[in-house]
Amino acid sequence: MTTATARISRPGHNAANPAREAKSRERALAWARRAPLLPALVFLILVTQLPFVATLVISFMNWNSLSPDKTAFAGLENYATVLTDPDLRQAIFTTILLTVSVVLISLLIGLGLALLLDKKFLGRGLARTLLIAPFLVVPVAAALIWKHALLNPTFGLINGVLTWVWSLFGSAEAPQLDLLSQAPMMAVILSLVWQWTPFMMLILLAGLQSRPMDTVEAAQMDGATPWGIFRHLTLPHLRQYLELGGLLGAIYIVQNFDAVFTLTAGGLGTANLPYAIYQTFYFANEYGLASAAGVVVVIGTIIVATFALRTVFSLFKKEAAR
Repeated sequence: MTTATARISRPGHNAANPAREAKSRERALAWARRAPLLPALVFLILVTQLPFVATLVISFMNWNSLSPDKTAFAGLENYATVLTDPDLRQAIFTTILLTVSVVLISLLIGLGLALLLDKKFLGRGLARTLLIAPFLVVPVAAALIWKHALLNPTFGLINGVLTWVWSLFGSAEAPQLDLLSQAPMMAVILSLVWQWTPFMMLILLAGLQSRPMDTVEAAQMDGATPWGIFRHLTLPHLRQYLELGGLLGAIYIVQNFDAVFTLTAGGLGTANLPYAIYQTFYFANEYGLASAAGVVVVIGTIIVATFALRTVFSLFKKEAAR
């Protein structure tokens, strides 16, 4: 018997070859579909992952650009300093306070605006466009608007309105507010709330418009009050959208630098962790310590992003199950 005859006569040989060929064809097709994405993937790795790896390596080093000859391996010393240094700990606390305050206030106001825009009224399209506009403003420009056009104690809009109201009541001198010096944290929070409320509003409006209206109409026919419908039907439906808006907002606000830098330059207790990293890197020239603080921010962002992705996937599954 020849080799070819023996190969043909083996049991299962004819069935195995087509299966193997089908798998190889499937693998080739999969690679053909992925091939156009490979340049983008390589570019993404070069632009984002390699710098992060370099930052991670530097974070374990004692490196001050003013004393380059004293550069050495520091182990976890920089991370211990981030968690124990009073200024950096205060920056971490400020970051948490700023993030939580902005997210919660933006969600509450965004929910109210979304409920308003979910109703039909004359000029709803124009109102929606005007309410979305703050989110489209460049962050630095938004901070400059608040610093000079709104909060300026001399010619700002807020003090101008106060002066006009006081003049209506016959009072000669109106109280002049200077939030940038009297309540700087409130000034930063107000500017960020103004910018991020439209983002929360859009997410919650999408959630409201995906409600099963037959259930709402049935509850109305049974005599349910508007508050009862909101509490027992609307709010449970919006839970995942509230979580998504809060998590996505937290990812971006925890990294905010523009508002703090432009409004207060980190003064009067408003320096959050990104601004503290900027100060440590550019003014103290402590590259290792700044890198360690940056890694801490990235780790916190990744943790929040993980919960955000879980919420997004659960929303997708919910929509697919309909």
